[in-house]
Amino acid sequence: MGIRYYAYAFASEQTEKALADPLAVIGSDPLADVLGLEEGFTQGITDFRQSVPERDLLYLDKAWSYLQRLTEPPTPGARARPAYRMFEGHVTYTDGFAWHPWLRTLPPDEVALIARDIETIGDHDIEAGLERYYSPQILETESVAYATQFLHRAKNFVRAVASEGRGFAYMIG
Repeated sequence: MGIRYYAYAFASEQTEKALADPLAVIGSDPLADVLGLEEGFTQGITDFRQSVPERDLLYLDKAWSYLQRLTEPPTPGARARPAYRMFEGHVTYTDGFAWHPWLRTLPPDEVALIARDIETIGDHDIEAGLERYYSPQILETESVAYATQFLHRAKNFVRAVASEGRGFAYMIG
């Protein structure tokens, strides 16, 4: 299935709870939430509509790694842009194919900073930003379009969460 990205928005009153334990606001079965299936599904039929509204759940599939690279510090020792905080992180591998997810809570004040920053990233910045990491052959494929599609989803989600004074917790795993 691979490592994926899920972010769940929470009300500002839940900030302390989310900071203490991000899993307190992250769904117990994020993939089921994204696919519109019941928690713990092993098989089922779905129309692939999220069961959690898009204003409350951001799913970045595997595009999080492109967005992470796009927003990370450009050189070692340089400062990361604020938007990097919502994409930063990697799973911790335990043995073979098992891992522990990366979890982070972003309180409402950080979400506001991220929202302002992510709005400044244009479609033209994606290919230029990814050129540092990928060959032209990879960039000529659907990678840029894929990253662009999910950048727009991330922008919409963060804009809405910030406008409502909410925070969010995310999981890479």
